[in-house]
Amino acid sequence: MIYGRFGDIGELFFEIDLITAEGEAFQVDALLNTGFTTGWLAVNSQDIDGLGWLVIEPNRAMRTAQGQDVFDLYEGAVSLDEVEYR
Repeated sequence: MIYGRFGDIGELFFEIDLITAEGEAFQVDALLNTGFTTGWLAVNSQDIDGLGWLVIEPNRAMRTAQGQDVFDLYEGAVSLDEVEYR
């Protein structure tokens, strides 16, 4: 079971591990956001640099709750409730 907590304005946070290209895990709080229904995880660009993830598709247009925006897609791994996803 995954446990989380509510933030100040009702947002739901839960812990995941971001896994670097070298296999090192960093625990971070993730925000549940139903704006992406295709399985994407939004990560700040300064964090991507430290993870060593490789760009697989630059400048992809995607619809968000705020409207259309452009994102770079990276290949990476996360661990959620001790299960690794790539």
